[in-house]
Amino acid sequence: MARAIAARPPRRAEVDPDVPSASVALLVRHGTGGPELLLIRRAERQGDPWSGHMALPGGRSAPGDRDEEATAARETLEEVGIDVERDGRRLGPLDVLTPLSDRAPRITVSPFVFAVPPEAEARPNAEVAQAIWVPLAELAEPGAATEYLHEMGDGTVMSFPAYGARGNVVWGLTHRILTGFLELYARVDDAEQLHEGPG
Repeated sequence: MARAIAARPPRRAEVDPDVPSASVALLVRHGTGGPELLLIRRAERQGDPWSGHMALPGGRSAPGDRDEEATAARETLEEVGIDVERDGRRLGPLDVLTPLSDRAPRITVSPFVFAVPPEAEARPNAEVAQAIWVPLAELAEPGAATEYLHEMGDGTVMSFPAYGARGNVVWGLTHRILTGFLELYARVDDAEQLHEGPG
């Protein structure tokens, strides 16, 4: 997987440098049925545009973060208690994205992939309502692709591509990040390659 990521340098969206930035982490571990990815459901919070959504661990950059990857590591430790800098292996960055909808908050999101030990367990903080490990094979199945109907603030209903994940629906930016990741995962012949270095 590291080689697949390294062979495809991440694309950066054209954004205003004044737009806030955030980072997320795709944590992959070996489960009993193969590689698994950690997904979270954000806690319901008034005023949070992503309240209750399925997501990846992560959040906005802070002044003390040395770079976008450090933001992903810090937020992951805060939200789910997994220290990727100590216990994980960096596999690489994915495409930097911004929301497609003009109605969504303006933000730039940088995703990073980390392999973590099989025994890694999430310990959600108050910002996370649920944390689940989902087999990548399930997300990659054609049957996982679905659609999500979302009511906008003005009452109109829009359809978005989505993934079904253990009774949950993943859509929006997280869906776009996972789509890019699953395209790379499809090139990995052996699950063990998830832990290989880029050399």
